Amino acid sequence: MAGLYIHIPFCESRCIYCGFYSTTSLKLRDDYTDALCQEMQMRPAKAALGSNETIETIYLGGGTPSQLNGSHLNQIFSAIRKNYTLAENMEITMECNPDDVTGDFCETLKQLPINRISMGAQTFCNERLRFLHRRHNAGEVEEAVTRLRNIGIRNISIDLMFGFPEESLSQWMSDIRHAIQLDVEHISAYSLMYEEGTPLYHMLKQGKISEIDEETSRKMYETLIDQLTGAGYEHYEISNFARPGFRSRHNSSYWHEVPYIGIGAAAHSYNRKQRSWNIENIQTYIRSIGDGILPSESEQLDIFTRYNDLITTALRTSDGINLMKMEQEFGKELADRLLQEAQSHISRGLMKIKNGRLSLTREGLYISDDVMSDFMII
Repeated sequence: MAGLYIHIPFCESRCIYCGFYSTTSLKLRDDYTDALCQEMQMRPAKAALGSNETIETIYLGGGTPSQLNGSHLNQIFSAIRKNYTLAENMEITMECNPDDVTGDFCETLKQLPINRISMGAQTFCNERLRFLHRRHNAGEVEEAVTRLRNIGIRNISIDLMFGFPEESLSQWMSDIRHAIQLDVEHISAYSLMYEEGTPLYHMLKQGKISEIDEETSRKMYETLIDQLTGAGYEHYEISNFARPGFRSRHNSSYWHEVPYIGIGAAAHSYNRKQRSWNIENIQTYIRSIGDGILPSESEQLDIFTRYNDLITTALRTSDGINLMKMEQEFGKELADRLLQEAQSHISRGLMKIKNGRLSLTREGLYISDDVMSDFMII
């Protein structure tokens, strides 16, 4: 089984925190859609993955995929069906902005095989939404969920952010309560990041805003875990929570070494032996695909790179690392090294071994980056 990721880089406007590759040149949508479909033809499963893997999950990410119209989306799914073998009972996700989920958009969705929607709510405070330069307002999130329910979408995820400048714990609690009241199946929550090159980063460096302190950030994360698990959500990955049976199957593939094909500008692909990535320039991408050339670079993955990848992905999840499988794939020497390194963290209460799996404890989650770095092979 494998996943298929399709990058849709179009945004009506840029949010101040976003470090993902995107563009506001909406006039390129037709040409870009044509290029996506042509790349699928140029990158069949056999060539991309080394075998004719069946596609089990599809994810349209961005950018803002909901900036495409019905014609674009139908063209993309027609190309998917033409070029890939698809599994039954697939998970097919599309990212949307809440304000894009209009009545007309829902009519388009009804004609498509999409069965999971992921929306960037971020916060239910209109002042903070304006600060982020988000297009929607808080009320539009609830309206979008209602519209999606009315057309039969039974798998909805929302993104939240915490750690805004001067945000209080009580304000964060209010956002969490709003999210729980929406009764969506999946919630992803991230601390506000100041990525170099973004307008938010420049504001920080210019002294216009200040990061919240580490203690407050930790309390916000603790509150998130307590409130969502108390409401019946499973904390299955550092930043992700799901109702039972509603984990993100596509994103889980990234954390559990499942191969995937990435289509579009800046998209990445992985087949356990090799990682490849397309150029981060939409016009060069379109031109190159039109010339019959994949605008892609790649690297071969040696056993140590794969080991490091395992550490930084599997340890993010509540499932952790399957120790028996790890020894079978990486050999006894690396497996013994892993266990030896883990002992000090286990004794400090940061890690645990249960049912043959090594994973972080709740205490370890708070300093996960530090714990993982101790295992890395440089």
